[in-house]
Amino acid sequence: MATDQTRANFAQNPPPSGAEARLFLREDELDRAADLILAAARTFFKAAEPSLSRWNLGPAHYRALAAVRRDPDLTISDLLQRLHVRKQSLARVLNELEAAGLIERRPSPKDRRARLLRLTSEGATAEREASTALRERLAGVFRAKGPDAVVAARSVLQALLQENAAP
Repeated sequence: MATDQTRANFAQNPPPSGAEARLFLREDELDRAADLILAAARTFFKAAEPSLSRWNLGPAHYRALAAVRRDPDLTISDLLQRLHVRKQSLARVLNELEAAGLIERRPSPKDRRARLLRLTSEGATAEREASTALRERLAGVFRAKGPDAVVAARSVLQALLQENAAP
């Protein structure tokens, strides 16, 4: 499995420290960082798999449910921008969530063309179960690594999210 191999590579070749730390911009170190970010994302979502599988959902479904929970009555176009996904992909996910009875779409009272999204009670339960598992995973890692590491990691991840960030 690629994730196990990636973990093994990082365990055998820890990142440089001290005087070697400035070598983090070498191509091989940047490749390691990219692999680590992708492997971490896959591994992170595994914490929610038991909850999501009970509802026959995957990470894309969870991301939509979580966004709607955080911002009830979100429009589909706003959700599309927030998730940075293709329109067709989001349509598939929303259709599946609606068919499963986890979200509802209703017309906006302000703009009849717009559709507002809201979790159903079952959708709120599914989202809460998965979010709880992910929060527990994060809390354990955050406690183990400490506040300085958390601040540094957030800074790097936020910078990666900025499309027009300086190289």
